[in-house]
Amino acid sequence: MDSPRRNSQFSPSPPRQQGRRFVLCSHDGFGLGHVRRNGLIARQLLTAPDTEVVMVTGSSVGVPWFQHPRLSVVRVPSMTKDGAGIYRHSTMSFDEALRERARLLTELVRTFRPTALVIDRHPYGIGGEWRPGIELARVIGARIVVGLRDILDDPAVVRSEMEGDGWRQVAELFDDAFVYGAPSICDHQLEYDLPIRPIYLGWVTDPAPVVRRDPNLVVVTAGGGADGESLLRLALGTARLREDRRFIIVAGPYADHLPRSVDRSGRISVVRSVPSCADVFATAGFVVQMAGYNSTFEALSAGVRPILLPRRAPRREQAIRATRLASLGLADVLDDESTPSELAWLLDRPRGFASSVLPEAGIHMDGAARSAAALLDNDREFVS
Repeated sequence: MDSPRRNSQFSPSPPRQQGRRFVLCSHDGFGLGHVRRNGLIARQLLTAPDTEVVMVTGSSVGVPWFQHPRLSVVRVPSMTKDGAGIYRHSTMSFDEALRERARLLTELVRTFRPTALVIDRHPYGIGGEWRPGIELARVIGARIVVGLRDILDDPAVVRSEMEGDGWRQVAELFDDAFVYGAPSICDHQLEYDLPIRPIYLGWVTDPAPVVRRDPNLVVVTAGGGADGESLLRLALGTARLREDRRFIIVAGPYADHLPRSVDRSGRISVVRSVPSCADVFATAGFVVQMAGYNSTFEALSAGVRPILLPRRAPRREQAIRATRLASLGLADVLDDESTPSELAWLLDRPRGFASSVLPEAGIHMDGAARSAAALLDNDREFVS
């Protein structure tokens, strides 16, 4: 099939009928968490020789996991949230962007004829735009899956969402709900009243490499960077207090302001992004970060108990994740009022843990492989 990596007007060649074809669709274009999970699952799907994968995303950030001869990318109009939590497009009206997003997915389903369609987080997209494509996929016999994070938001908020149009008839149109987590952290049926039986598949993360660790290295990451200003200020203040530590501060691709000059000694480095947080975390003695899905579990995968400063609005997801990990002894939690001296004190506490700790807490990091196995299973039955 032809690759649409540079053009969202996707006209794939007819699929190889013997193969299995997967569409992985993420709903927005700002945070990288959704597309990152889909990318890792796609990589596992492509280990099977008869598979083709199309990723649908609004993300404009180039990422290395998009490169594979049997992987194509459809870029739909990117929708990002403003300060009030309202989705917007940079040049199109909201309705125009939704119409174009709907057209692109429907055309993709019509021409690519997927074996399975996986919709991340919001079953019908931001404003119901995915539904025509989903209904067409249903007609051609595709398996329809909604993929969900370990934690979505405050349970009362999610339960209200489940009762609205965004989840209406999901039990009739969708075959499965994949949860990229475990009930030990959040039971989606108990807390959210999920209308489909969840299949818990573990956390979708990059495995951490085995490398030499620098016990004096502090890695700080602010996720995408758009809302990481408090964390960056705290980290820079702490770095100036702790001259016995070396700091790598990963501000994120969406960080608006990066300091031009931080430290002439080379002890403090500020960069916008790194090829892999998992690789950098594996070299660190300390990890300080927000509490987003990907980076938090990449730190845990590297054997480092992270220090978390979670975002608390507009969604409570990060704050809930941080609190629950802290209750298991797997993280320490700061807030926006924390001072550099508080963080500096935590840098004297042991951050490592034994490899048995995560499985004992019900946390498994093979979610990408398990998700791919569940999608590749022809009988549609997978023991979670």
